Amino acid sequence: MNKTSTNQSWVNLISDFCYYLKIERGLSKNTIESYERDIKELKRFLETKKIFNTPITCDTSQIKFFIYENSKVKSSTTQARQISSLKSFFNYLMFEKYRQTSPVELIESPKIIKKLPSVLSIEEINRIINTINLSKPHGHRNKTIIEILYSCGLRVSELVNLKISNLFLKEKLILIKGKGNKERLVPLNSLSKKYIEIYINNIRSLQKIPADFTDILFLNRNGKTLTRAMIFHIIKVATKAAGIQKQISPHTFRHSFATHLLENGADLRMIQQLLGHESITTTEIYIHLNMTKLRKEILKYHPRSTKRN
Repeated sequence: MNKTSTNQSWVNLISDFCYYLKIERGLSKNTIESYERDIKELKRFLETKKIFNTPITCDTSQIKFFIYENSKVKSSTTQARQISSLKSFFNYLMFEKYRQTSPVELIESPKIIKKLPSVLSIEEINRIINTINLSKPHGHRNKTIIEILYSCGLRVSELVNLKISNLFLKEKLILIKGKGNKERLVPLNSLSKKYIEIYINNIRSLQKIPADFTDILFLNRNGKTLTRAMIFHIIKVATKAAGIQKQISPHTFRHSFATHLLENGADLRMIQQLLGHESITTTEIYIHLNMTKLRKEILKYHPRSTKRN
């Protein structure tokens, strides 16, 4: 098979796989794009090595070669995700009778060292929010974004896709569409409600908004949906202005939301529902976060602690 037909085979089968993930498995757009990126990276790697095999003829040695080269530059977490993506892709090809075996079947994922997520203190969160200059363009919008991330524990994808029609301000509730289009209701506190109302009535109402984006809450200067990268940039600028040295992402506010709830006595099952975790085991990481804090307190204050002797 020549180079052109090989490329077309990859393009067609990747497209079919993505369609299957959307229609049959109901995965979110971001998840499907992640699968697609990982598979296309394998395709590009083989091409650079002058290996013009199709997904149907690709073998285990070539997959191992790809994984080995990636292990030199990528974290174990990224490698594990890529292997998982490739396993799903080749399992799909087996399911559709394109292949009899998977070249990834016997390849094990690297062991992942679990790191506890970074958490901000309440004082640090207040500093970040309070340093946003409201006199600058989009100051009110950015302040509202960070307040909602923390007060409601949203994922960044949930934030950028938040719709006005899913805001129930009178009831102080927002309807969130999470992973796999699963819906959950999250309460709004009075401050979050106030920020949203100011942004909608005094800022957003002055924008020229294209018809396709009239229901999207947070808009860029062109009246269109904000990108995930823009949310990261907003947080980076605000964090720097607040003089905080931690590595902070939108997810940091979600972690902080859950951790502060747990520290103040919230039930773990309730936190699971608010975060939209399918499994309680995902939520249980916040117990470990809390235990880390308790351990520090014991080392600091217990009379038998070696740090005090």
